[in-house]
Amino acid sequence: MTLFEPQDAALIPRFAGLSSFFRLPVLSDPSAVDVALVGAPFDGGTTNRAGTRHGPREIRNQSSLMRRINANGISPYDKLRVADLGDSPVNPINLLDALKKIEGFFNVIAQAGALPITAGGDHLITLPILRALGHESPVGLIHFDAHSDTNDLYFGNNPYTHGSPFRRAVEEGVLDPKRAVQIGIRGSYYHESDFDFARANGFRIIAMDEVVQRGIGDVITEAREIVGDGATYVSFDIDSLDPAYAVGTGTPEIGGFTTREAQAMLRGLAGLNIIGADVVEVSPPFDPTGLTALTGATMMFELLCAIASGR
Repeated sequence: MTLFEPQDAALIPRFAGLSSFFRLPVLSDPSAVDVALVGAPFDGGTTNRAGTRHGPREIRNQSSLMRRINANGISPYDKLRVADLGDSPVNPINLLDALKKIEGFFNVIAQAGALPITAGGDHLITLPILRALGHESPVGLIHFDAHSDTNDLYFGNNPYTHGSPFRRAVEEGVLDPKRAVQIGIRGSYYHESDFDFARANGFRIIAMDEVVQRGIGDVITEAREIVGDGATYVSFDIDSLDPAYAVGTGTPEIGGFTTREAQAMLRGLAGLNIIGADVVEVSPPFDPTGLTALTGATMMFELLCAIASGR
């Protein structure tokens, strides 16, 4: 088995060379890896501030700051074959065609037996990914976000936006709502009925106020119990963080997690049967410092370490 290592920063400075996730090799064959790091540069589902189409490229750039081992001593490259598998094809002017292209890209990855960790893109990209990973059997979900993303129609009769992916996934039978937990939900909302679909179908919504009251450890313990040993997808929306830590996103909500809390939550997922993950809604145009993209890259690395620690 060929294990891939990041470029050695003592030999090639981190500001040099071609950009790739964590300075890993760029491959085209998903059967050569256990974990495929990929981008989905699409923001056609955005309802307000666009820009997440630029997320994967800037997350790649900032991921050069990641080293080999996380603070808990996990070295994923010693256990897993990990490489950059490039970006999903997209269609920036045809939403339905974009969803079809993204699903096809992830079908190839899934059929090769690789586990995808994706940099978005807006949150709508999670729907075609779940279509690819959950078409044989619906998967469980651990979802970190300020928003439930289970709304229905926008602007008349449009069912596909970054506010509706998990509702559509349940309706299509690729997501098991009774094994779905949403953590950090907060902020104002449109209607009193906004959460009716999620609750009626079995989603466990843990609002930010409840997280503060109970503590991170207790909440993650419950999340693990909800998804159990079954196949589970992890979706991390960068707006789950307080905008003081991640200003570069399209729908910021004050009162969110700190980056330290987010790292603790993701590290708490170690050992679960994670079959895919994403970090979405990083919008570089709203953060010229690059800090939000660096945070996104760090969360991708923590997800990789959580997956590796269970192998």
